[in-house]
Amino acid sequence: MKRLSKKYIAEAQELNITAFMNLMVILVPFLLITAVFSRITVLELNLPSLNSKLKEQDKVKLQLELVLRKNSFDIQDVNLGVIKKFERKNGETRWDLFKDVLVEIKTRFPDENNITLLLEPDINYKTLIRVMDHVRSADVVQGLSLETVELFPNISIGDAEQVVGQEG
Repeated sequence: MKRLSKKYIAEAQELNITAFMNLMVILVPFLLITAVFSRITVLELNLPSLNSKLKEQDKVKLQLELVLRKNSFDIQDVNLGVIKKFERKNGETRWDLFKDVLVEIKTRFPDENNITLLLEPDINYKTLIRVMDHVRSADVVQGLSLETVELFPNISIGDAEQVVGQEG
């Protein structure tokens, strides 16, 4: 019996971790690079209150609304009515003209930060997000540089009234 026990005693062998180290060398930079691209953006929205029109009747100021329809975008004021109407053909919008009108409104009313987006039911999500991006800020050329100007960052969302005689 004594002989058998000596036979099974062997030297401890070294662990070969080369394959594991190669895997770590590849995975760690890959995970660090992809972590930057997986950010979640949160948009803060304000829903209009039911009695907001009653409170603000004392003083007349700009209450900017943007009505998103299938064939047009209407920039309007609650008190004055339609300011500018942008026709859309095949779902395409002239964003340069849209930006110019919003920048002009912002220069006339620099303290105004609120806008209400009123949507028809058939407006898709991608269009809504693009409009929100264009309403929030715009790139304006000043001198020889391109500057990002804040337009209307406080965005409220609601349903647009149906136009009489419109199919839907």
